Order: sequence, then C-alpha cells, then structure tokens
Amino acid sequence: MRILPAIDIIDGKCVRLTRGNYSTKKVYNEKPLEVAKEFEDNGIQYLHLVDLDGAKSKHIVNYKILKTIASKTNLKIDFGGGLRSNNDVRIAFECGACQITGGSIAASNPELFLEWLTTYGNERIILGADCNNGKIFINGWLENSEIDVIDFIKDYEQKGITNVICTDITKDGMLQGSSNELYSDILTGTNLNLIASGGVSSIHDLLQLRNMGCEGAIIGKAIYEGKITLKELKQVC
Repeated sequence: MRILPAIDIIDGKCVRLTRGNYSTKKVYNEKPLEVAKEFEDNGIQYLHLVDLDGAKSKHIVNYKILKTIASKTNLKIDFGGGLRSNNDVRIAFECGACQITGGSIAASNPELFLEWLTTYGNERIILGADCNNGKIFINGWLENSEIDVIDFIKDYEQKGITNVICTDITKDGMLQGSSNELYSDILTGTNLNLIASGGVSSIHDLLQLRNMGCEGAIIGKAIYEGKITLKELKQVC
C-alpha cells in the first residue's frame, strides 16, 4: 500500500483543516518545501498536494509551490484543488505533477473530466470522491451535489477511471479512525485502485486499510500532531 502524506496549502503555507472548514485553519509550517523534504528524507516517495486556495477560487492558485517541490525533491506528486479547466490541468502537469485529482469537475462537468481522461490517460487522472453522509460534496466541500458516492465511483469506473481518492469529510481531521465501512462498500464489486483519505490516526488504521485492499492511504493531521511519526511511516514503507 502506498503512503501519501498530505500538504494542504493556503496563502502559501502548510495548513490543516477540520472537516474541510476553512475557519478551523491551523498553520503547521510556512515553508511547504521544508515539510516535503522532511517526508522525502524519511523514505516517503509520494505526496498528496492540495491547493485549498484553488479549491475555493475554482482555479489553480498555488502552482508555484507545486513547481518548487517537484523541482527540488524526487517525490511523485498528486495535485488537486481548483482544477476546472484545460489550462489548469496543463499548468499542473507542466509544474511537475505526476497525477492530478479531479473531484468537483467530475461531478459538475463530467464531459470535461472525461476529456482529461482521454487526453492524459487513466494513470495520470485520479477521480476525487469527497463525500459527507454518502453524498458527493464539491467546491472546497462547500456544496452538496446530492450524488450518491458509490454510484458516482462505479459509474466512472465504467468510463475508464482506475484510480480513486475517497475522502469521508466527517472523518477528515478528526483523528478518530478511517471510514472502513465506506471503503469496504466501494471495493466490493470493483477493481479500482482505492486511496483512502480522512481520519487516519495510527499505524493500526493503516494496516487495516492495507488488509482491506486499499491501494493507498493519505495521512495529514496525524503526522502534524505527532500521532504517527515519520519513523513509523518509514518502517511501513
């Protein structure tokens, strides 16, 4: 199972939110590159980089930070947040993203999202499925689309998606464990590479996700709050 530490960016700084609420912002480091290098120094190979300013603005904002981290580390970066146009995606890839995640766009403009899938291939395009009580939320988790998350994911699998990041918003930043029942439901009857996100708070959580068949797990606040150490992650890796 791949381990993907998360760096979320607001105003150029490394932050964490709770349940996606921007008013809960906590700054952990004003230099995201320092955080990324520390991850790499401890054996991490992957990074989940989220442009929270972009998610709110509905266009890419923090591409310079993506470019800096991509050029000064060897981390394989999945980039998301605010990607709403062909130009946004082009900038993300030109700045060093190995993969991009499309969530809101996949719900609000599926034709454009499928165009990206055709243009760049299913290894480079990840479906973002951010949900609350079983419904897909979009635009920085501020709007309920009323789309069922299971139907959403399975429909896109039929259209060629192979990689999915599913975040249970109710778990995000709560450090109370991951949404295993939801992930089990998604994995049942699909052949997707599922990356679990939200609530991971211990190595035990990671092992449970691995045993369930998740291809990857994103870890955020648990690292920054010292619930999981980089030394422990290095051993898992």
